[in-house]
Amino acid sequence: SVLLIGDLQQENTPAQLVAQAVAQLGGLDAVVGNAGIVNPGLLATLEVAQWDQIFTVNLRAQWLLARAAYPWLQQSRGSMVYVASMCGVQPYVGGGAYSPAKAALIMLTRQLAQEWAEDSIRVNCVSPGFVRTPLTQPMFDQPDVRAAREALVPLKRIAEADADIAGIVAFLLSQDAGYMTGQNLLADGGLLDSVQTHIRGRPRSAQ
Repeated sequence: SVLLIGDLQQENTPAQLVAQAVAQLGGLDAVVGNAGIVNPGLLATLEVAQWDQIFTVNLRAQWLLARAAYPWLQQSRGSMVYVASMCGVQPYVGGGAYSPAKAALIMLTRQLAQEWAEDSIRVNCVSPGFVRTPLTQPMFDQPDVRAAREALVPLKRIAEADADIAGIVAFLLSQDAGYMTGQNLLADGGLLDSVQTHIRGRPRSAQ
């Protein structure tokens, strides 16, 4: 295996990582854009630097990664998958620029899929809900926070990155999804669709 490390806030890093990967592997069949950071805040008081940092890592770096990988994916007729978030589908109040950036990543997926279709390159996206990762682990280490979030999810559990999300990414990269492109698969345990179950009272038909 090859481990490559770089700071995605730097403009040249995605192209450098692609070049190093190609040098080690001889080409690219698949690329996963999985980088993401969070910097909470309210939009009315958010600093420009906070906005720029989130968009730089969560969006600009993902576009630059795609741009650098394009000629190699063109050769292999490969596939690309981005990891967005359910917060790109529904607003995350207090999440600063995170929701706007992830929503833009979903649109980037769709646009790349259209532009690259004639090259037989597929581009898709997965939007996870509550997932245990190194970034979120400190939050889920708080029993009350974990219990409250589990209670909101219809499947009544927090997803595991390896067990619940990695397989979706592998599917989208594989030929089992060979006729899918420009799609965003929501993997949130049914959370976003459950909003109406939290509304008390039900209307009655007029007699």
